[in-house]
Amino acid sequence: MTDPDVQAVVFPTVGPALFAAVRAARPGRVVLQVPAGLVRNAHELAERLRDEGGAPVILAARPCFGACDFPSPDEAPRSELAVVLGHAPIPNVPLPRRTFFVEMREPAGDPEALAATVAAAGLPRRLGLVASVQHLDLVPRLEAALAARGYETFVGSGDRRLYYRAQALGCNYTGAEAVADRVDGFLFVGTGQFHPVGLAFAVDRPVWALDPLQGTLEPPIDRATLVARRQLAVAAARDARRWGILVSTFAGQNRAPTALALRARAEAAGRQAELLYFDRLDPRDLEGRAFEAYVNTACPRIALDDGPSYPRPVLTPPEFLMVLGALPLAPYRFDTYH
Repeated sequence: MTDPDVQAVVFPTVGPALFAAVRAARPGRVVLQVPAGLVRNAHELAERLRDEGGAPVILAARPCFGACDFPSPDEAPRSELAVVLGHAPIPNVPLPRRTFFVEMREPAGDPEALAATVAAAGLPRRLGLVASVQHLDLVPRLEAALAARGYETFVGSGDRRLYYRAQALGCNYTGAEAVADRVDGFLFVGTGQFHPVGLAFAVDRPVWALDPLQGTLEPPIDRATLVARRQLAVAAARDARRWGILVSTFAGQNRAPTALALRARAEAAGRQAELLYFDRLDPRDLEGRAFEAYVNTACPRIALDDGPSYPRPVLTPPEFLMVLGALPLAPYRFDTYH
């Protein structure tokens, strides 16, 4: 599957098709980037790419968080092709070079057993299904297994940032939002808590996480506690007069126009605001500064997941508008990245 506008080619997993495409592309140099969970064996894949793809390969030392976070030209000089593991393309994000996305699709998971687990737990009969890209192939089979047990399932299509139906991104759950008014809860299919927590922020419905590899179903995410913590962060920053507005230089996370608009809103409300640019943000980068609070225009999960690690409150743009009185505290609004 090829999208010429973003120079992206998608492969389900590492295999002969990937190596043949690398050979056909005849790049002068390939940069290989992997997520943190795969760095241990990244050198083995780099060796296979060299041997079977027939091209010089360098490893990107910085693990990627998503398809928004690819190697910059400075991190991979003279690389004509990137191979990125574990992610699908983000259609509206331009790429600096041709990129092969290897989604690492996972075939494991027994849909009948998983549906039985869902039914035994007494989940609502109208469920929205959301999945990480690795487990999207399981969704149609799980839909059928749930339907046989009397469930009505809904799968939504998201906006221009999502490549697939049912797909979840940490910054975008518009596929789920599209069907939220038709369901009584959501079932996330995948591993870990990162995506289901984000989904719980984005939709005002119960969210259960179903691990297809372990066959386990987690209790519903406690959305009320998540939102209450964010409302406390808003309250802690309400009197702040000096604001730092954080702007990412990553092409897939850069929202400079949003940052400029927020600075104008701050100044109109009698607050001081300055833009701070960064590539990868570390809490130590904000130590010793005179700002009383920050608003983050990069990945919303920086504020939502890592906020307690920072020396001052870090809010999302909707939360900042709550501080200014332009939005109410409730209903809570997730910072959907479009």
